Amino acid sequence: MKRFGFVLIICVMALMTACSSSASGDKEFPSKNIEIIAPASPGGGWDLTARSVQKVLRDNDIVDKNINVINKPGGGGEAGWKYLEKKDAHHLAINSSLVLTNKLLGQSDLSYEQFTPIATLATEWQALTVPVDSKYETANELLEQMKKDPKSIKIGVGPGLGNDDHLSIVQAASEKGIDPTNLDFLVYEGGDVVTALLGGHVDAVTTSLSEVKEQYLAGKLKILAVSSEKRLEGLDDVPTWTEEGVDMVFPHWRGIMGPGDMTEDEIAYWDDKIGEMVKTDEWKKMLENNDWDDFYKDSKETKEFMKEQEKLYSDLVENSGLKN
Repeated sequence: MKRFGFVLIICVMALMTACSSSASGDKEFPSKNIEIIAPASPGGGWDLTARSVQKVLRDNDIVDKNINVINKPGGGGEAGWKYLEKKDAHHLAINSSLVLTNKLLGQSDLSYEQFTPIATLATEWQALTVPVDSKYETANELLEQMKKDPKSIKIGVGPGLGNDDHLSIVQAASEKGIDPTNLDFLVYEGGDVVTALLGGHVDAVTTSLSEVKEQYLAGKLKILAVSSEKRLEGLDDVPTWTEEGVDMVFPHWRGIMGPGDMTEDEIAYWDDKIGEMVKTDEWKKMLENNDWDDFYKDSKETKEFMKEQEKLYSDLVENSGLKN
């Protein structure tokens, strides 16, 4: 009788353990509402990306849970990413190269490796732009002048050194044998770098294409080079850096990531849903309307891409003279 009772207790305990495991580890994902973190104030690129993802997932019934966007501005993404770090896989955050450069510049202790890459979504391209009456007709001519006399060209960047705008010209200069630390950069933290160019306060600007495209099409500025792999639709007469003899393709990308402790099943879920999202007509229209190019990479591809980007940005920050 005692033996029977002992066996019964063991069976009950095993049943309780199985039920507990089912209630926790095997819970269907997602089990609650989804939150997409825009690590910036409303209105900027990160916010627009977050709300675009929210809209396309919701409008196409790709995710059957409610999706909210929450803004967590501060520290060049730091506040939003620190918030994500403590959450679960129902929370995702928009990112960009700042998730790499903040640490490289000594501005953050966060590493991209503390998070789970979900996808690379889209890119803008960098544009080297000069006034319409500039004597420089090609990017090569401008670089040759920089090489001859680095301080003779005032280059406008914003909102600070160490971002893609700045580091794209650092790479171009380095490829041409120019020491980027000798270049004369003027930083427009709160102002409009394009307005500075139009006003003749700088000789050139390096910025996202979307910042100068309208003025270029209106005939008010000249774009000497874009950082894309091939010429862009609607800008057929604007050469790439590669065509100018500079071995450089420089995407200004945005992606999406999750907290660091995501399971393989959770990663697979988001791979499936984001992969479905980028195939929709609505997402393709969103890219077109915002002057973004498709740059989709799934979680595995993004993981490798981030490693490559970390190496590139480490070298660029070193070359720029900004590394602590």
